[in-house]
Amino acid sequence: MPIGLIALALGGFGIGLTEFVIMGLLPEVAADFRVTEATAGWLISGYALAVVVGALLLTAAVTRFDRKPVLAALMVLFIAGNLVSATAPDYTLMMVGRIIAALAHGAFFGIGAVVAASMVAPTKKAGAIAIMFTGLTAANVLGVPFGTMLGQAAGWRSTFWAITGIGVLALVGIVALVPKTGGGDAAAGGLRGELRAFRSGQVWLSIFVTILGYGGMFGAFTYIAFTLTEVTGFSAATVPWLLILFGVGLFIGNTLGGKAADRNVDRTLLVVLAALVVVLVVFALTSANQPMTIGSMVLLGGFGFATVPGLQMRVMKYADGAPTLASGANIGAFNVGNALGAWIGGVTITAGLGYTSPIWAGAGITLLGLGVMAFAAVAAKKDTQRGVMADDAGRPAPSAAGSEAVRADAELQRL
Repeated sequence: MPIGLIALALGGFGIGLTEFVIMGLLPEVAADFRVTEATAGWLISGYALAVVVGALLLTAAVTRFDRKPVLAALMVLFIAGNLVSATAPDYTLMMVGRIIAALAHGAFFGIGAVVAASMVAPTKKAGAIAIMFTGLTAANVLGVPFGTMLGQAAGWRSTFWAITGIGVLALVGIVALVPKTGGGDAAAGGLRGELRAFRSGQVWLSIFVTILGYGGMFGAFTYIAFTLTEVTGFSAATVPWLLILFGVGLFIGNTLGGKAADRNVDRTLLVVLAALVVVLVVFALTSANQPMTIGSMVLLGGFGFATVPGLQMRVMKYADGAPTLASGANIGAFNVGNALGAWIGGVTITAGLGYTSPIWAGAGITLLGLGVMAFAAVAAKKDTQRGVMADDAGRPAPSAAGSEAVRADAELQRL
């Protein structure tokens, strides 16, 4: 395993910690700034929206540059954002710090996925992406519980000081360990070449699968504390430990999902999404049973995050020789899915359907994502067959749409 992947995973760990640890520290932040918890909650929503903006606009702005210094610059931006958060004298500057850090989030994971894939053999690319995202899963398993405990014991600012330190370590690691990556995507035509990737129907289908598949899982997870306490009957003190089990599932799913996607991306996504639908349905039906709920928590995390390497890999595969912006857009799509799932889950609770309703809604959203994925897989297979038949007959290659999968495989070899 290239040691540079560890530096990328450490950056992912810090970014994941920044995104999620605030959830456990909202009461302290709200009390310190003398705002309501609902107002403090905008520190989460504002971050998610800024991730989408950064994933698209910031990634687009740096497509011509060497990816290694870009990653280093993004980590500097991340450090600056958390430094502002740690020292913010008021709510407004705290929000500014959150937005600055979030702008680096989408671009870092989008560009980092391309760099990670370029560091290994073609048959191990999804696994390399999974290693980078291991930092994000580790943030959920270890970082969030311990970051929350640190913030509660020494003040919430101490957690953001710690995250700032993690960012500095990741920056040093990227500079020292990540190999040079060449001249970015200048050869592919810069920003115009990157935008060409969005002519691909398969890129758009992959992005829709990301929104729906990940959105279904996150919609169920957003209100999980209410389900665990109000439906299953666990005490509030038990919830953090149950979330660690969910995080363990994330870690296992991310690792195994990456290995499986290296063998066959589309088949892996179809199987994992189908399994996720089943897990969500079983969870909703058995949420009053504590042992079943514990098992469902682990499986929800496992199958939910097993989709991540494959979804990221699929977008890059069909990005027509210019994967950076499409990769960043897919990172934004994960956050759109987060927002969509959380919103629909909230609507079902507001409608009086109970605290299992977000799980049922998540199952429905994921089922829709499975349908889109099935359509995309069939279309990709037909395109590949048309390309092969044309070659066998000695005719010129078909249109760009007809040879899309063949060109995508060639691009994976180039990365």
